[in-house]
Amino acid sequence: MIVYKTEAEIAAMAASGRIVGLILDELGDLVRPGVRTIDIDAHAERRTRELGAKPAFKDYRGYPASVCVSVNEEVIHGIPSDRALHEGDLVSLDFGVLYEGFYGDAARSFPVGRVTPLAERLIAIAEASFRSGIEAMIEGGRVSDISHAVQGRVEAEGFSVIRSFVGHGIGHALHEEPQVPNFGLPGRGPRLRRGLVLAVEPMIAAGDWDVEVLDDGWTAVTRDRSLAAHFEETVALTAAGPVILTRPDAPVPAPRAKEQAHA
Repeated sequence: MIVYKTEAEIAAMAASGRIVGLILDELGDLVRPGVRTIDIDAHAERRTRELGAKPAFKDYRGYPASVCVSVNEEVIHGIPSDRALHEGDLVSLDFGVLYEGFYGDAARSFPVGRVTPLAERLIAIAEASFRSGIEAMIEGGRVSDISHAVQGRVEAEGFSVIRSFVGHGIGHALHEEPQVPNFGLPGRGPRLRRGLVLAVEPMIAAGDWDVEVLDDGWTAVTRDRSLAAHFEETVALTAAGPVILTRPDAPVPAPRAKEQAHA
């Protein structure tokens, strides 16, 4: 069942999202050669608790950390460790919090020092495909319109979209309905209605889209070991269109009096 949010609930989610955006910006500043992925995770957990929130991923279905740190061919769910980042790496950080009953979830990919032109393009297209996706997030449309727009942008650049993992609804639960694949034909799936809040998250690869999960049970890598990138924001569909909530300066919609949930 899809849970549509009221304007007051979206405003509350923006508070959670601003924490996510603030901390992700800080984590991006930490990304440089020699930094251990476990140190990135420690900063995220410390700052989350300082800001009165709870790490969303830690202990979620047994995941052991606060941030997913995925390097190079790792698509998602990389577990932080003593591994140090090296010049030329591409690192994706996926991070979320729970704050006052609502989740926020976002991801960014970063270059570690100087990277190849291919890595630069892959990072840029991951974000660009997200932008294409939310341009298709129009009231009255369908969820697969987002999927189709993401896929079209990625494949036009000669890259591929990962098909084993999807975006999702978000709110009082980290993962809610509907699922939001990054591929597919338009005009399918649930209607896009005001009050819908989605984590739209293209995961893309420089090579083939097929993946495998490593022996740790979490880390998903491209089967051909090509580079991967990940970009995600929590986005609410409002009267003004799609609004990104996971930014440090995320706007807070002003609730109207006696508002009603969009059932």
